[in-house]
Amino acid sequence: MITFIIIAITVTVTLLSFGNRQLLSNLIFNPYVIHNRRQYYRFITAGFVHGDFMHLLFNMYALYLFGGVVEAEFQEIFPGLGIFLYITLYFSALIMSSTFSYYKHKNNPDYNALGASGAVSAIMFASIILYPTQKLIIFPLPIPLPSYILGPLYLLYSYYMGRQNIDNIGHDAHFFGALWGVLFVVLLWHPALKNFIAQIF
Repeated sequence: MITFIIIAITVTVTLLSFGNRQLLSNLIFNPYVIHNRRQYYRFITAGFVHGDFMHLLFNMYALYLFGGVVEAEFQEIFPGLGIFLYITLYFSALIMSSTFSYYKHKNNPDYNALGASGAVSAIMFASIILYPTQKLIIFPLPIPLPSYILGPLYLLYSYYMGRQNIDNIGHDAHFFGALWGVLFVVLLWHPALKNFIAQIF
């Protein structure tokens, strides 16, 4: 339920921003502006705007696939707190996934970033910790692989691409969002690693 609400809000705000450059400018993640004007809300609001329809579609489809699974599992593991912890994971991931980029670019007025990719990566990797043997396909790999194999490959790819700076994709946000998703589950649910290993073997 919460997953669908997040998707609905994100789609609405993104569509509104397509026709309103001032709105987009006010919400986008710009470390220089955040640092100098103390507009820390941008860590959160940048996750509700996207660059184009494909960017929006990809992130919301991934959130739809993994969000419902994690939301339901959290409610099972943490009775009475599952929804709150799921919301906490998502919004804290928006912040944690962008913190590295904030310090890296806080003196660069030309750096901007937007999209929910960091938070979606956190949700996806929370799902991987909970269900490591689920089969996933991530472009450009053409075959499904168990998530406990595909997850580390994705992290290595994101780390490498983040160091290269050869495209406009927020690979650092993907990397740190994914790490936060794993850390969040492991810290809150102590049997997480034991459960992860038991499912693999």
